[in-house]
Amino acid sequence: MVSLAERSDGVDAPPYIPLKTVFIVDPLTRHRGDLAEALRGQYEVEEFADAPALKERLRALRPSLILVDEATPPDGGGAVVQRLRESQATHSIPIVGMTRSGGSRFVSLLHEAELGILIKPATLHTLYDAVTHAICKSVEDEWQTLEENQRLALTQTIAVFRDLPDQIMNGEPIEYVSIRESCAPIVTAVCNNQFSDLLNGVKGHDNYSYVHSVRVAILLAHFGRELGLPRDDLLTLGTGGVLHDLGKVAIPHYVLNKPGRLTPEEWVVMRSHVDRSIELLDCIEHLPRGVMTIAAQHHEKLDGTGYPHGLKGSELNELARMAAIVDVFGALTDQRIYKPPHAPDAALDMMREMGPNHLDQHLLTLFRSMLLDTASVVQAL
Repeated sequence: MVSLAERSDGVDAPPYIPLKTVFIVDPLTRHRGDLAEALRGQYEVEEFADAPALKERLRALRPSLILVDEATPPDGGGAVVQRLRESQATHSIPIVGMTRSGGSRFVSLLHEAELGILIKPATLHTLYDAVTHAICKSVEDEWQTLEENQRLALTQTIAVFRDLPDQIMNGEPIEYVSIRESCAPIVTAVCNNQFSDLLNGVKGHDNYSYVHSVRVAILLAHFGRELGLPRDDLLTLGTGGVLHDLGKVAIPHYVLNKPGRLTPEEWVVMRSHVDRSIELLDCIEHLPRGVMTIAAQHHEKLDGTGYPHGLKGSELNELARMAAIVDVFGALTDQRIYKPPHAPDAALDMMREMGPNHLDQHLLTLFRSMLLDTASVVQAL
């Protein structure tokens, strides 16, 4: 059994089978096995030696991604890709083609169709990148159909999430105002009670840290609005939510997405994401203190048993207490590979049972009332 206590804030979760499924089509048993072994734990994986076997399975199950080898019998990977793209039932399934040559006709076909390419032999990191990028791209393509503000809320925040760490590491000057403007559509959606599309839009995205951060940003801004805070404060809350786990870019994939129990050594690595977030955010010019507070203190607890600094009681201001509540709620209602998402009301009950030593009970009561009174939020979670 995998316990959420090892991954979040003390709530046990049953074993969980990930919803995303990857099909591997490769004529060589050893190659299929190596790929499957690398991906299992993050995805459900099914293996196929040829195109007819794949075709038969596709009658019953639509996967999240198909990895297709160039040498797939009987007619080659190019023929498989063309048939998949031409069929109404399968044309939108993300595909990554696998080849040993970067200059083949198969690669040209993949380029023309804007599909993923994996040159074998591939490192584990390269394999994960190819799979994740393809799945995320298929979700992000669907964002183009959203109303303009909702579309901008997602496309601009994913750009911040992906680009900001590299910009900081490259020594580029980063002004907070540009990040705030990228996150502003989230606040606009919250103020107009039109954020269900945002919550639904990130479902299926394969970057969990981004999904969690957007959900926290939406819920924090919504919480602040219900408390009567002005728009500038809502922007701080929304931006703080998007950036609060930025340091997770420095956490190895095998730790961040490990389906099983974290070892004590891995826990040290995982918890270091808070300090790493502080380091990255400290490079942003004119960053509001509130944004830094959200990132630095969302894992602190009122009794001082949280991390990274063991702050307690009056050392935690209202913003830190709000961030802790929303982050725990997000963790409980997020879908992860090691747990199913808890229903909002069940998550709130669990949070109340954590007691006053963990979360601010007055703010938790307000959050519960706000959330359960907003049907659109509950339905979209």
